[in-house]
This record gives sequence, structure tokens and C-alpha cells, in this order.
Amino acid sequence: MSTAFVAQRQAAQRDPAWPGRLGWLLAAVVLLWPLLVTTEFKPWVLLDPQALRVTGHFISSFVPPAHSLEFLSLVARETWRTVAIATAGITLGLLLAVPLTLVATRALSMSALTGRMAPLPLALRQAVRMLLIGLRSVPELVWALVFVRVVGLGPAAGVLAIALTYGGMLGKVYAEILESGDAQVTQTLLRNGASRLQAFAYGLLPQNAAELTSYTVYRWECAIRSSVVLGFVGAGGLGQLMDGSLKMFAGGEVLAMLIVFVALVALADRLSAVLRRALG
Repeated sequence: MSTAFVAQRQAAQRDPAWPGRLGWLLAAVVLLWPLLVTTEFKPWVLLDPQALRVTGHFISSFVPPAHSLEFLSLVARETWRTVAIATAGITLGLLLAVPLTLVATRALSMSALTGRMAPLPLALRQAVRMLLIGLRSVPELVWALVFVRVVGLGPAAGVLAIALTYGGMLGKVYAEILESGDAQVTQTLLRNGASRLQAFAYGLLPQNAAELTSYTVYRWECAIRSSVVLGFVGAGGLGQLMDGSLKMFAGGEVLAMLIVFVALVALADRLSAVLRRALG
């Protein structure tokens, strides 16, 4: 084997982009290191013998999961309440997000057909976008604490908290999805006298229905998970039941409820896949 052939083969095996990749890796380490120091990130503490003993004792308390008929009946009732909180919250969030989306989407603006939006529609669009930012900037936990004071303990506070936060999230993402699509059909409809609602229903919605549906189901799944946290502040559902079990160190009850949550998330994931296939 000649020296020239060996050199050619080694050159072919060498990655020409490795200096750039190495540079980006070093830059990432330089940027992340002060962040890790600030957050006191010390994963090796988990391997401390004392920490391992405490972790093992804590995990062993979860087995076996609670399975008494009375407890499972209570879990079933609170599971239904949790699904109801998430579904009602997302529904109210949709009622808030959809009209705001129609205003915030540039592709549905009549004045934008000439290339530049008029001052008044532009100001209204920016005001709606700021409203969406404000709604989603406040965590649902904070909204829940506010509404617990207003309407008292119970599921109503959780529903309102999810509706406001997720209304802002849905409106923002809906507007981005609609604006990323092909606006030619929508603009043609608007130029020929169609209303904004008609242009949305026959122009933007058909081409983005699958993505909008998938994101909505994903947010419903997130709302189910959020209901756990909201339950810790008295918003009802499985979260409130789990809070009581954790305070009583009833690990078996906590594990049973975690299994239910995994099943609910799996159900939401399956529902999203089915809807995407149906709309695709």
C-alpha cells in the first residue's frame, strides 16, 4: 500500500468540520459554566452514600401502589374532576384565544393587502399581542392563588387559571402557525370580498388544521399536568388528593396516582395521533 494512498484515505476519513464543531463546543462550555455555578448544580451529591440511603428509603415507600377499593374509587372520582378541570380550562382558553388570534394574525388583515398595515390596525394588532404576552407571562399557579381568594377553594379556581394562561399560549402559537402558512389563498379571498372569518375558515384553517389540532391536544395534556400543581394550592382534582398523600407520607397512594397521570398523558398522545391522521 503506497504512502500516497494511505494519506489520501486518512484525509477522506478526517472530518473537515471538526474545528468548527470543537469551537462551538468550547463556546457552549464557557457560556454554560457560569450558569451551572449560579444554580449550584452539583449532580455528584446524588451519589453520596447518605443521599443514596435516603433516596432508596423514599422510593421503597412507593411500593406497592395503593389498591384498596375505597381509595381507587376516590382516585377515579378525582381523575374525572382533573380531566374536567383541564377540558373546561382549555375550552375557555380557546374562546379567548381564537378571536385574539384572528386580530393578531397579519395574513387576515385587510389593510396589509397593500403591503403595509394602516396605523390603527397595526396598533390594535400590537395591543392584542401584548395582551397575549401578559396572559401567558403569569404562571397558572399565580392565577390559581388569585382565584382561590376570589372564588374560594375548588375546581373553579383551577379552570379560570388554566383558561387565562393557556388562552395566551394558544393565541400566540395559533397566530404563528397561521402566519407561517401560505397566505396566497387567504389574500385572494380577502381581495374578492370575503370577510376575515371566511378567509380564515376557507383559506388558513384547512392547510393548518392538523398542526393546530395537534398543538391544542398537547396543551390539553399540559393542562392535565398543570392541574397537579394547581391542586397543591386548593384548586381540586388529583393534585389536591396527592398533596394530602404526600403530607401523610403515603407513598403507595402517590404511586397509584402517578400511574393514573401516565395513563392520561398516554391517552392524550394517542388522541393527538388519531386526530392528525384523520386531518392529514
